[in-house]
Amino acid sequence: MTFQSLISLFFTMVVLAALPSTSVLTVIARSLSAGFWHGGVTALGIVMGDIVFILFAVYGLAVLATTLVSVFVVIKCVGSAYLIALGVTLWRANATAIKINGVEKPSWISSFLTGLLITLGDQKAVLFYIGFLPAFVDLANLTVTDTSLIIVITIGAVGGVKLAYAYMAGQAQRLLQNPKVHTLINRAAGTAMILTGLYLAGTVVSTAFFRS
Repeated sequence: MTFQSLISLFFTMVVLAALPSTSVLTVIARSLSAGFWHGGVTALGIVMGDIVFILFAVYGLAVLATTLVSVFVVIKCVGSAYLIALGVTLWRANATAIKINGVEKPSWISSFLTGLLITLGDQKAVLFYIGFLPAFVDLANLTVTDTSLIIVITIGAVGGVKLAYAYMAGQAQRLLQNPKVHTLINRAAGTAMILTGLYLAGTVVSTAFFRS
């Protein structure tokens, strides 16, 4: 993996992890009901689920990479289109506040399993990673170091964002429930998604140009 692809992967994962979602809501709820550390343990479960899907996607796709090069070009194009479409959707989304319902104080294991099972229970997650990673990773020349870097990036990006939500939940609950702030988050994330999608599309075009 190149330095540019590592940076692009990191910031894309940060943006995706920051989008309001079930996992974000769960981390916030845990942090509010049981404290920051329970929110952190829930975030750990979410990260572990993501790592499971990443390993499955990386090694499952690596087997096909050397014989289906054209397929991965198509996948990269689809991934680029998906990111751009997601960005446009976020820009057009109506503002909604994140509403948090009180929950009973959980155990540490319960907090971890909640994050893990929410991620593993998302059937679209593995399909997302299958379509997402080839845009950043050269699967035909994948090394253990590359895989380790992807995992480290996932821990830093996804885990860092979820921990930030857990912290903010305890410090600024009213801020997170403000529809205007939600709109700002959506539009910032949407802009980043569109720019990332355009970057990926550019890599496809430049690769095709230099090969011709």
